[in-house]
Amino acid sequence: VRAAAAAAAPALPFRVGHGFDLHRLEPGYKLVIGGKEIPHDRGCMAHSDGDVLLHCIVDSILGALSLPDIGQIFPDNDPKWKGCSSDVFMREAIRLMEEKGYLIGNLDCTIIAQRPKMSPHKEDIVRNVSELCGVDPSVVNIKAKTHEKVDSLGENRSIACHTVAMLIHKDFMPEGFTV
Repeated sequence: VRAAAAAAAPALPFRVGHGFDLHRLEPGYKLVIGGKEIPHDRGCMAHSDGDVLLHCIVDSILGALSLPDIGQIFPDNDPKWKGCSSDVFMREAIRLMEEKGYLIGNLDCTIIAQRPKMSPHKEDIVRNVSELCGVDPSVVNIKAKTHEKVDSLGENRSIACHTVAMLIHKDFMPEGFTV
């Protein structure tokens, strides 16, 4: 029913979606953020590669389009997605977005992790995310916050992310303007 309603939704000039993701951090796993492996003593325990940022961006795009969330489209009980690189999920979200006639206006992302420090990796992450999305790096913003040593995030036992995506319908883009 919801998917049918989304398919019939009018082509609004702008659509905004919010994404949230959280993964437990455990020794013995790689830490992948924004498609980049980040050196750390632990990584995300997840069915796929556990890329908290890409999962969050995917959910924000799907939410802006009023589509089901990442867990419904790529269920974690489907062995097909076991260990899958999250860029597969990103490419599908971008395909669905473009199929509906939208482009990314901007992405605003906040990674919440006590460790490792994200600032040395932000430029590479922004570059990779912008390439995956097919946009200029100037429309991708990555912020990082600690959790002030409070709860599982602050104790380096988990990592989280919030993302807001603004999508612009191609029919409403000013002439000569590209993102």
